[in-house]
Amino acid sequence: MNKQTLLLKTALVASAWALALHAARAQTVLTLTQVPATTPVGDSLFVAGSFNNWNPHAPAYALQRSVDGTYRLRLPPGLGPVEYKFTRGSWATVEIDAHNQGIANRKADLSTAREIKHQVLAWDDQRGTRPAPKAHTASPQVRVLSEAFVMPQLGRRRRVWVYLPADYARKPKQRYPVLYMHDGQNVFDAATSFSGEWGVDETLDRLHIAGLDPTGTIVVAVDNGEQFRSDEYIPWRSAALQDQLHQGGQGSEYVDFLANTLKTYVDAHYRTLPDAAHTGIAGSSLGGLISVYAALKYPKVFGEIGVFSPAFWVCNDSLKAFAKRHPAARTARFYFVCGPKESETMLPLMAQWRDELRAEGVPAANLAFHAPATGEHKEWFWQREFPAAYQFLFRSTLKTKGPSR
Repeated sequence: MNKQTLLLKTALVASAWALALHAARAQTVLTLTQVPATTPVGDSLFVAGSFNNWNPHAPAYALQRSVDGTYRLRLPPGLGPVEYKFTRGSWATVEIDAHNQGIANRKADLSTAREIKHQVLAWDDQRGTRPAPKAHTASPQVRVLSEAFVMPQLGRRRRVWVYLPADYARKPKQRYPVLYMHDGQNVFDAATSFSGEWGVDETLDRLHIAGLDPTGTIVVAVDNGEQFRSDEYIPWRSAALQDQLHQGGQGSEYVDFLANTLKTYVDAHYRTLPDAAHTGIAGSSLGGLISVYAALKYPKVFGEIGVFSPAFWVCNDSLKAFAKRHPAARTARFYFVCGPKESETMLPLMAQWRDELRAEGVPAANLAFHAPATGEHKEWFWQREFPAAYQFLFRSTLKTKGPSR
């Protein structure tokens, strides 16, 4: 082989590698070829999906309007399989179908697609012939504690829900465990949910009727703040979200609100068992992450931790460093669950945290770990897994009728 031939082959190989690298990092363009004629001219359109924590108005995911009336957005490279929906900046303005019904999440594999075209047929806040409002599914034991509970640590207000056991009013001397939950819109009521409900109230009602939960538990659910969800559920600013407006960093203040403001109020106004052994905290995705952080920061407050499909990836190194300085209580109980196909990192990171807690001295008997093959990053999955999590976390209470005063 002469020198010229060798150089030519080398150049061809280099060119092939360059093309392969370019293909691997090529961006996908989302294009809206049609939107409703009623779309307000001044409104911005956004895509919210699995790639941006379902933020309905992340500036980095705003579509740009073209002169031909279409809307386009270049997505970051390397996202792979994703799910998403289009909004006008909030879940109240999410896209719906032509029959005024909600639509399933759109799905695409961005590792292969270069342009994906869609049409938005209608917006949720502009339903033409509006059907009957979504039926409320919350049980009679659910009520709104406050439509605008003050969060002094964050300078905000938030709707807070409370579920009281069926016999709460009939047993004035009975005291109850309390479970605090995030994403309150999705905990009890399909009418307020943007992606399905957990059915926590129905689950606890059924367990009580079946005699499997003789005392019951008070459940306090705090709505997420929509655009502030990432801020409040991530303790530190996340490098993984650096292209977004809301990158985290307010999780510490949010947990301070739960432990020092909301819990203080609940313990003062309801008949609670205020110790950590009878106080739980639970959530999914970023809600699972912030629940673990809460247990580390306040080990004497939260002793029962439900961790559903946790999004550790957004700040795993920072959380691990925090855990070294603030170890979990050895008496704490953790229930971990996720689907092995939810993401490439979720199950491995969840396993790391189980092992980390075990190394810190949390007994193996206090660490439940499940990864059912059918699991998905959706409310129906968390609803299905909640009964087992609840029975594990509050098992000491379930065995007795609970202390009274």
